[in-house]
Amino acid sequence: MRVILMAVAFLGFAQMAPAQQMTNEQVKQLALEAILENPQIIMQAVAILEQRERERAASGANTVRLQLEQDPNSPNLGNPDGDVTVIEFFDYNCPYCRKAGQTVQELLASDANVRVIYREWPILGEDSVFASRAALAARAQGKYEEFHWALMNGEGRASEASILKLARHLDLDVEKLQADMTSPAVEAHIAQSSALARTLGFTGTPAFIVGDRTAPGMLSTDEITAMVAEARAAK
Repeated sequence: MRVILMAVAFLGFAQMAPAQQMTNEQVKQLALEAILENPQIIMQAVAILEQRERERAASGANTVRLQLEQDPNSPNLGNPDGDVTVIEFFDYNCPYCRKAGQTVQELLASDANVRVIYREWPILGEDSVFASRAALAARAQGKYEEFHWALMNGEGRASEASILKLARHLDLDVEKLQADMTSPAVEAHIAQSSALARTLGFTGTPAFIVGDRTAPGMLSTDEITAMVAEARAAK
């Protein structure tokens, strides 16, 4: 670190010194000579940049987490006053999300002090978009949770026909459901999920935020339970 600071200070002085009037090529040459004489500069610089990137990512994730926890347009399950919040980005047609759904169900059954926030993030085609829209629209009829678990625990790919069949099976007003599927709240939720996932660096589903930690990919029951315990202990 000291070597880097000395080199930077020297080069900065060389660039500003009016008597020297150094050209860009001369500055580059001095920098190259400094690196050749002290090759550890490169590794130290890389370490500094990596640390800054980790800090930037952690800060960004924390900001997004707070935004998600306070968003009234996100479906909530579990204890609304829970001391640990788990946020999941998912797609109903993602097989790993369905496995993750079982993990979340087990977590909710075993821990009464956890709050789960869902972010519908349909990335696997138009059927997935239709499923997310329908699930979010079911909120207007007070049946999001039923609809969510029925889709998550279903067999085969969720399609428009199977989703509407499920809606009728759950005694939903299908005409109202279809009208609500294009509501501003539904549009905003899906668009925001996509934007936030990009901000967090998520590239696929499922993806979790547990406390202050992000966890892209599938989590086992033991893994998510341990992360919840860690988040709880950090408080």
